[in-house]
Amino acid sequence: MSLKTLLAIVGATDAGSDIKSAIELARESDAHLSILVVGAALQPVTVEYPVTTAWIEQVQKETDALHQIRLQAEDMCRMNDISFDVDCLYEDLFILQSSIGMRSIYADIVVGGHGIRADVELRRAVVAATAFDTRTPLFLISSAGRASLKPTNVLVAWNSRPEAANAAKAALEMLIAADEVHLVLIDPDSAYLKSGDEPGADIATFLARHGAKVVVEQLASGGRRTEEVLLQHARELGCDMIVMGAYGHSRLRERIFGGVTASIIEGCNVPVLMAR
Repeated sequence: MSLKTLLAIVGATDAGSDIKSAIELARESDAHLSILVVGAALQPVTVEYPVTTAWIEQVQKETDALHQIRLQAEDMCRMNDISFDVDCLYEDLFILQSSIGMRSIYADIVVGGHGIRADVELRRAVVAATAFDTRTPLFLISSAGRASLKPTNVLVAWNSRPEAANAAKAALEMLIAADEVHLVLIDPDSAYLKSGDEPGADIATFLARHGAKVVVEQLASGGRRTEEVLLQHARELGCDMIVMGAYGHSRLRERIFGGVTASIIEGCNVPVLMAR
């Protein structure tokens, strides 16, 4: 995937660090950087109008804070001499999700920093708007270490589902350029209509034909959760990126019960590229 436009979603938490990481990714890819500073609008505490003075003051405080982050982002981009644009949105979560989705249509990849990952509501809105609604690949940065869109050691979480295949295809150029690609399956089902006689062999062959250096690894969970096994293995291998499909279950079930996707987003200290 040739990256020419990166869309970075930045919240009020850890804004400076997230902006810096987005700028580094844009410079690394020689790409235009669009920064969208976002905040979920504070809802009135009462249905009676006029609304309280305290509510108005809090809304003003939050919008002022986002405006300052926007100015900070503009200054940092100018200092780094990159092509950029910066916008700011303070909306109801539903409208915010729609707006992020609309903006992500015109980006090659969406970047979310630690501040977005740490904010549960914003994180859900960003993941839903990008990976689910517009099917734009989403790259989530961790708070530990340096993130790169040119990884050298990648773990691809594989379960023979279309979501996982689409994620691998979205990351194809990165996988080709990487020194190591570990295609990892947890407790694979070798049934014909599941993963086949040799789970992982078909997708490994597909990637290898493109030039990726792939090793298939079938791991037993031993009763542990899938995400725990994946994260531990990524740490043991020293991977600098995990590639995975987003939302294997329905959106409702995922929201209520969580799942591998949600758990990795919340607890992973390795950058994650996901697509659906």
